[in-house]
Amino acid sequence: MGEQKDRMLRGELYRDNDPELVADRRRAQALVDRFNGTGAEETGERDTILRELLGKLGEGSWIMPRFQCDYGYLIEIGANSFLNYDAILLDCAPIKIGSDCSIGPRCQLLTALHPMEDHELRRQRWESAAPITIGNNVWFGGGVIVCAGVTIGDDVVVGAGSVVTRDLPSKVFAAGNPARVIREL
Repeated sequence: MGEQKDRMLRGELYRDNDPELVADRRRAQALVDRFNGTGAEETGERDTILRELLGKLGEGSWIMPRFQCDYGYLIEIGANSFLNYDAILLDCAPIKIGSDCSIGPRCQLLTALHPMEDHELRRQRWESAAPITIGNNVWFGGGVIVCAGVTIGDDVVVGAGSVVTRDLPSKVFAAGNPARVIREL
């Protein structure tokens, strides 16, 4: 493994134009293109592609096309989970989705971070990433965005259009921008 990929996986600043990372993204893009090009009846082919692309796909889980990700191998999905149309998972760090989750259409899980204070580092395209962890039996309404470094507990519901910038404890309903706990469930 090269230095930049190692730095990315450790959550340190790295350059995404590293040839190894570019090759990994091209591999993922080729698989995503195949997945997104499947017909409605080709569920077996979709499952085969996802099992090649993702780090883990639990039994009974599925994703609807269109789907996008950076690397794929950093994504783990538990059993009986569902990602609806147009999911975007920027997996520069691990993304773990538990079992029995329902992710609404056009949701985004974004692990990428860019230097805010150091303008020169950002201009030179240095970036980092922080993992996202989603517990079991979580439901996201459509258009939910989860930011880098967030952990969401079990049995959580996040309202449509919410932007989750901080951790959410188990058994709550959260909504808004930024998302806040509305009530316990």
